[in-house]
Amino acid sequence: MENGYYTWMLVSASLVLLMTAPGLALFYGGMSRTKSVLNMMMMSFSALAVIGIVYALWGWSMSYSSVFADADGARGNEVGSLFADPFAQFGLGNTDPANYVFVAFQLTFAVITAALISGAVADRMKFSAWLVFLPIWATLSYFPLAHMVWGGGFLSGVEGGLGDLMFAGDGGARFAPIDYAGGTVVHINAGVAGLVLALLLGKRIGFGKEPMKPHNLTLTMIGAGLLWFGWFGFNVGSIVNLDDYTTETGLVWLNTTLATCAAMLGWLLVEKLRDGKCTSLGAASGVVAGLVAITPACGNLVPWSAMVLGVVAGALCALAVGLKYRFGYDDSLDVVGVHLVGGLVGTIGVGFLASNEGGLFTGGGAEQLAVQTAVAVFAMVWSGLATLVVGFGLKATMGIRLAEEDEVEGIDFIEHGESAYDLGAGGGARRASALNTSTASEVSA
Repeated sequence: MENGYYTWMLVSASLVLLMTAPGLALFYGGMSRTKSVLNMMMMSFSALAVIGIVYALWGWSMSYSSVFADADGARGNEVGSLFADPFAQFGLGNTDPANYVFVAFQLTFAVITAALISGAVADRMKFSAWLVFLPIWATLSYFPLAHMVWGGGFLSGVEGGLGDLMFAGDGGARFAPIDYAGGTVVHINAGVAGLVLALLLGKRIGFGKEPMKPHNLTLTMIGAGLLWFGWFGFNVGSIVNLDDYTTETGLVWLNTTLATCAAMLGWLLVEKLRDGKCTSLGAASGVVAGLVAITPACGNLVPWSAMVLGVVAGALCALAVGLKYRFGYDDSLDVVGVHLVGGLVGTIGVGFLASNEGGLFTGGGAEQLAVQTAVAVFAMVWSGLATLVVGFGLKATMGIRLAEEDEVEGIDFIEHGESAYDLGAGGGARRASALNTSTASEVSA
């Protein structure tokens, strides 16, 4: 049984890796404009490369060295229950080989979290700035939140943690925050970071004045399908307790599937009522919204409540993607509308629907809901401040946005010297870029 468990964990890690490249790369690439497809896909691939390296160097140690002992049985110290010693297992040099399967799995989570942010900055962020942003942001935001939620830190169920402080003397540990596979650590974290970066970068040239629709929805739908497939590794692989493996796998798989189905229908219903049509972009976006929302809740719901959570997430995210036009922030590919809002729906929604009389609507009181709300707010504040520090630092030093003429020319040619499509015999990268200007567009609300 144990060998099969660890085999599944490695398969799950590979599935999550598939979610980033090619899954997210295709999903975002299809939603991008023709002149920025390659850059968008490169941001996903480069996140895999950069975060993969820094995770092995200090990310694992900073997140989990206080929980997973090294080869000598020693554990790293915590710093204020916020993160673990980044040097305790630096470079995995003295990590117990028995930990490697968990290192591999958690590495892929760090990778996709960082890659998700890229959708908010499409068309206009310097690639060099992106490469520098990745390791610093992960160090200040992702690794600490991973430790706080999953590594025995402040946002877990430990004594002195958030739940204990909120309900001290009243069984506080019973109301430990629930984040099964990453509502706070992954989606709220990435969604807030995307919003902050979008605000620091400013709007794309022509935003709100000219159409900026996806250039290839076929790629987007393929990417959404790969994300859905890989998400079973994301959620089902998060059953890291061997004792729960046989009892929870089927439940988590079903909840992930049913919530996603319901979310797609919820999104399409909003589109039909609002716009009169059900779009392929809406279907793909609804899939992702459902996956995001069920992520923190997949082990704590039953199938009927997973469907309720999914349809609510799909409908709310469909409405939320239009907020960027109302409030004037340029979240290019709807990272805020899908990942931040979906992450909030899932994280807070489990406080309403948690099984075993844990949720407000399932026989429990309001305590779990209060804890879920508090942890969501904490994650938003932490991610927002960390991203501001990194963003302002890069803006003041190397700069983070392309020059105006370069943005008009097209980020693919300017940053990579390439064009995604040869638009005619003898047409070079500059010719393709010029032609693409007339067809380029953005994700519709």
